[in-house]
Amino acid sequence: MNEPKKRKSKARSRMGRSHHALKPANCSACPQCGAGRVSHRACPECGHYRGRQVFEVAKESEV
Repeated sequence: MNEPKKRKSKARSRMGRSHHALKPANCSACPQCGAGRVSHRACPECGHYRGRQVFEVAKESEV
């Protein structure tokens, strides 16, 4: 089997990992309430997805 002729330096190894970083999720505005939400997910503020109510959102009780 082939073996590398020289050991890869730390700098070159780390340069190879330069594209492995996580990117932030793209957020879009909810068409119902206008809050920010992740694409292809139900809105956590109003509970709508694709124009219909998916789940009920609990109202905050005032103390």
